[in-house]
Amino acid sequence: MNTVELASTAQDTRSALRLITCGSVDDGKSTLIGRLLVDSKAVLQDHLAGVQRHGQTDLALLTDGLSAEREQGITIDVAYRYFSTEARKFIIGDAPGHEQYTRNMVTAASSADAAVVLVDATKLNWADAALQLLPQTRRHSLLLKLLRVPSVVFAVNKLDAVDDSATAFRHIADALRAFAAQAGIPVTAVVPVSALKGWNVVDASEQAGWCGYTGPTLLEILEGLPVTPADSTLPFAFAVQWVEKFSSSSDTSQGRRVFWGRVATGDVQPGQSVRIMPNGQTAVVAQVLNHVRHPQSVTAGHSAGIVLDREVDVSRGDWLLAVEDDNAKETLAGSREIRATVAWLDDETLVPGRVYWALHGHRWVKAKIKRIVHRLDIHTLAEEDATQLGSNAIGHIELTLQEPLATLPFERSRTLGSLVLVDTASHRTSGALLVL
Repeated sequence: MNTVELASTAQDTRSALRLITCGSVDDGKSTLIGRLLVDSKAVLQDHLAGVQRHGQTDLALLTDGLSAEREQGITIDVAYRYFSTEARKFIIGDAPGHEQYTRNMVTAASSADAAVVLVDATKLNWADAALQLLPQTRRHSLLLKLLRVPSVVFAVNKLDAVDDSATAFRHIADALRAFAAQAGIPVTAVVPVSALKGWNVVDASEQAGWCGYTGPTLLEILEGLPVTPADSTLPFAFAVQWVEKFSSSSDTSQGRRVFWGRVATGDVQPGQSVRIMPNGQTAVVAQVLNHVRHPQSVTAGHSAGIVLDREVDVSRGDWLLAVEDDNAKETLAGSREIRATVAWLDDETLVPGRVYWALHGHRWVKAKIKRIVHRLDIHTLAEEDATQLGSNAIGHIELTLQEPLATLPFERSRTLGSLVLVDTASHRTSGALLVL
């Protein structure tokens, strides 16, 4: 039985694919990445020799680099590794599975093109056709949906350690698909693997039709996944990250300041009128520089330096936005009232009335929690009335901002629709906001 259901046939594999592994604790995420690196010949022999434990190679040590991770045998922070095959390049992040490090998983997933959710077959009652998935598997999968990760692959791991691998894979795959259908999570593929032995990761299993599966290996699936398209069809928006004062490095800047950053949406070219948020002044783009200071127009997702036709008050954190046009299909207007989905990451409970710093692009504004609308039950997926949100909870809230922000719904723009809440006293990252 072929269980792979590719979501798209028109794939863009020219760009590097950013992906993460996630799931519950000890599901084999670090070992899977180690297996991808080793079997794709992306690890040097001296590096491989340095991850020996008791005479055997510990693949997890290829990503678990912190001393605390090696001592405790867990993943704490996201570790990024780079490797390539003949088909494409990959940037892969190993996200932690412990609940207390969910904030690190959210950070990695916010910019990912794809995610591999590991499921440990030995932790589930695989003989039961109505088995229940682990809470962290459900939580991470829901966060991937909220964060608009385009491609989600479920990899059922450790099937070499169960008595009836075919039955185990069939029951677990059915449970994953049922949950994904209920939660509205688009599933790219469900694939059986053994990260420890390398079955069906880079190379096919030594046993033909292992687990009743005849589809492609995990790496073959990843090689065909698309990257996230840039928001080039939306109105122009640009977050100022750095102001280069009176640059003399570019003759055409004419001594004016150059505003550097990344184009969030749309594109920018000379002659374009822009509005500065928050002061509301307008100006015309005199010149656009690319990342190597060559004059040219720049599209969403790429770095740019912008020179305006006159000196206006612009500093780090300000936004340059397309000027409203009567003929434009859409404009970016600022608002002080926001409704959002929140993934609460702080140990301190979220309650109405609390004030946090909200980070949008590079701009910081004070945000007051106006109301908690509801909390999502990750087991039943029901929306429950709530007056507070505990650690790792997901819910809907309403906020009032001290100053207006130009946002779009997150489902339309991952850049303009996302904010981070930071505790004003401890400076901890408290929550990830996705604008509704």
